[in-house]
Amino acid sequence: MAFQARWLEGLGFNCIAVGEHFMRGNPPAPSHTALPLLGVAAGSTDKIGLLSSILLTPFYHPTILAKMTTTLDIASSGRLMLGVGVGGEFPMEFGAAEIPITKRGDLTNECLYLLQRLWTEEHITYHGKHFTLDDVSLSPSPFQKPHPPIWVAGRKEAAMKRAALFGNGWLPYFFDPDQYRTSVKKILAYSRKSGRPLGQNFQWGLFPYISIYPTVEEASRIAAETLSKGYLYRGNFMDVVRRYCIVGPTEYCVKRLKEYVKAGARYIVFSIACPSDDIARHIETIATEIIPGLREINY
Repeated sequence: MAFQARWLEGLGFNCIAVGEHFMRGNPPAPSHTALPLLGVAAGSTDKIGLLSSILLTPFYHPTILAKMTTTLDIASSGRLMLGVGVGGEFPMEFGAAEIPITKRGDLTNECLYLLQRLWTEEHITYHGKHFTLDDVSLSPSPFQKPHPPIWVAGRKEAAMKRAALFGNGWLPYFFDPDQYRTSVKKILAYSRKSGRPLGQNFQWGLFPYISIYPTVEEASRIAAETLSKGYLYRGNFMDVVRRYCIVGPTEYCVKRLKEYVKAGARYIVFSIACPSDDIARHIETIATEIIPGLREINY
């Protein structure tokens, strides 16, 4: 992770993104937790942003999460961006941690509410549905003021509402451009209804899978093979790839990404769908060809 972080920073990327799972399948595929890896990245770099993409919020008590994220934000001089989600695609990891999967949305909402209070207030007393706090104060407070930005990930209506109520950014995945455009409208509507204006600093992110090869057909096949190893899905992964993924030669990938930009996306968090021995080429191609193509867009 230390070498990778320095490499990405040297290539000019704005942030390094790290996801997490606790038990990814049964038997489980290799997985890690996000915050420790981001800590390694923070200590190895000077300026690159640190994004959890995403942290499985239902697995954390808000007091513990507030302390861990504050520590990382201070250690990195304010580079943390906390991407959060509810998980659920691997039910076995919820069972392994004795967390009721049907309550993951409620747990996340209550945790995010308390997280922001723990970052910014003292002497918090709270008796809620899932958590109880009695005169809790954490010191020191985060480096960023009022607190590290929260990017809410997801695909469904509940996630959009969560982004409007608690988020400083939106990070959907497996969305086509029309879905993205609709999600922007819904989040803005929820924001107006709740009386919580999002502000100009709200980040409209996107988490697309990308597979860069000479033809769309080859890229689609490789992306489908890669995703089938990481997700539990009974349908045809080629259908998923054709609708949601960025696949093909660089010029086609840029063209497709521009559709998302027109739909409202401003911050692209690339996830690479290819064999492990081809990841480095993909990252370099994104840095030297894909991103320069996107910078030509006039918003």
